Amino acid sequence: MDSPHFTEREQRLAAVYDKLHEARGTATIVSDLYAQAMGDTYPYEVEAAGAVDWPLLGTMVGTLRLAPGHQLVDLGCGTGGVGLWLARALAVHLTGVDISATAVRRATGRVPEFLPAGRARFLVGSLRATGLPDRHAHGLVCVDALGFEPDRTAVLKEIHRVLRPGGRAVVTSARRRTNPVLPPWPEQAVAAGLACEGEQERLHEPQLWQRLYRLWIEHETDLRKQLGDEQAESMLLEARTRGLMLDDRCALAVTLRRPKE
Repeated sequence: MDSPHFTEREQRLAAVYDKLHEARGTATIVSDLYAQAMGDTYPYEVEAAGAVDWPLLGTMVGTLRLAPGHQLVDLGCGTGGVGLWLARALAVHLTGVDISATAVRRATGRVPEFLPAGRARFLVGSLRATGLPDRHAHGLVCVDALGFEPDRTAVLKEIHRVLRPGGRAVVTSARRRTNPVLPPWPEQAVAAGLACEGEQERLHEPQLWQRLYRLWIEHETDLRKQLGDEQAESMLLEARTRGLMLDDRCALAVTLRRPKE
């Protein structure tokens, strides 16, 4: 799974995520705490390491407007749960792309839990360089991955390239309510040749993260025991720093479309 197109920064990021997925491979503490934080909105089968709940899955199902046999891309797929669940629910084919080779291996191993042979594949690639053909997908999802990419325009241009004309993407994103750094989504979309069809604010998401971060801090001993000190320290640092900024967080599910030609 060599990726010679990775930049030096991407290689470092891939190594970080390889360690994360290796540590979480046999642990149950992370999914247990997500389930506690989300309550009955937690989709157990997905096992996503992000704010993926039943409302978000419902939004994606309704917004993508895919037909059976269409091609879906899960960009920044992690261990594949979101894309696999959607591919089964919508009777489509799936291609998942992630920067972590460890995540890709785990995602590949999960395919039989969701889909028959030949319906899904997972590849190592970056958000800006997926390695997929032009006009490959009828639909695309990108969940909780854009925040780590310094060149969002390049990612959106890659989404444009990978989508077929008329195809839609659903991406999750967050911005500051006060003094936002990035332009409004319609401007970002137009700069990449896309149209912004809508922004759905996920009003409950900051409170979800607040509950989750509190649980991480309360279960520090369990995190260290199951994940090791390095991963636990990373999670605790996130909880203690980002937790302070949640009151200013606006979480969105954004629908983008490549215009028909």
